[in-house]
Amino acid sequence: MDIHGVFVSPLLVWGVVAFLISLAVRWVLRLVGAYRLVWHRPLFDFAIYVIVLGGVAALFPTVFP
Repeated sequence: MDIHGVFVSPLLVWGVVAFLISLAVRWVLRLVGAYRLVWHRPLFDFAIYVIVLGGVAALFPTVFP
């Protein structure tokens, strides 16, 4: 992937996008109070990140061919 003349791995770009989306998801979950039901919060946050990263990786090639 070429960003202003610098070649960057697509996984790095997907990871940054997934991190920003997962921050928003975690903020919403905190506001709703869903973390009261979670046993291990860091593990849950990591699982959210992995799920979002998988979704971004699956959708990115179809959105930006």
